[in-house]
Amino acid sequence: MRLHVVEIAQRGQPDHPSFEIETLRRIILEEAGAAQPEIRAVHVLPAEEPGDPIAFLALQGGQIAEAVASGARAGLPVLVAGGNCTCLPGVLGGLQQALGPATRIGLVWFDAHGDFNTPQTTLSGMLGGMPVAVSAGLCYPEWREGSQQLAPLPTDRIVMVDVRNLDPDEERLIRWTGVTVVPIERNQVAAAARRLAEKVDLIYLHVDADVLDAALVPTHRTREPNGPDIDRTVEAIRAVVETGKVRAVGLVSVYAEGEGGETTLRSASELLRGSLRAWREASS
Repeated sequence: MRLHVVEIAQRGQPDHPSFEIETLRRIILEEAGAAQPEIRAVHVLPAEEPGDPIAFLALQGGQIAEAVASGARAGLPVLVAGGNCTCLPGVLGGLQQALGPATRIGLVWFDAHGDFNTPQTTLSGMLGGMPVAVSAGLCYPEWREGSQQLAPLPTDRIVMVDVRNLDPDEERLIRWTGVTVVPIERNQVAAAARRLAEKVDLIYLHVDADVLDAALVPTHRTREPNGPDIDRTVEAIRAVVETGKVRAVGLVSVYAEGEGGETTLRSASELLRGSLRAWREASS
């Protein structure tokens, strides 16, 4: 399986690739074997960053969309590595640009959080807690449209896995809009993924490293306790890719700076390796 890889630099990084990206790239190349991937980098230089955060996310999202679309147009499966969850509108925008806005895209979201807040529901005000709501058309249309995602994602095409820490109003919004939420348990994930696969043309599988237990990602900025281990997470990912509908996978939010960074990087590497092997086996 030859991949099209989109590497996303974190905001404010003067250099690319970072240590985290270099590590993930090494895993990707090792797993690729003879089928060496195409690699596209998305790196907004600090000097080019708009002062307004929404304008930055729209700019970066447009660049992500262009990078994703180039692989999808070529018929290659797309792997997004690095960056954080704010990449979502850009990834969906790239798939829409390549395959058409009428393409029925489904989202399977592995995360400790729902990222389904709006300015009206958020407790923290963090834009990083809003990208799924943005992609669903619930807020910040300028961010979504700048990311080339012209058609909002219908909420009945969203499956959230784990999301063990939700803000109260965010949880109510998720339930009100009909988003599917399942625990990170293989059989329940498999059933939800099969139902989703029946009504979509393709699936984007998004994995935030904070879905893992906090002890496995001690330097993650939004780590949460009481999460799954790597094997359990990979088995749930396997259940999604076995639908045969996964055209793009993202592993994001790998923060390895500070004490415990080696543990975080090792966990992310094992998660990426296991996910790639499951995807390859399901595609063969």
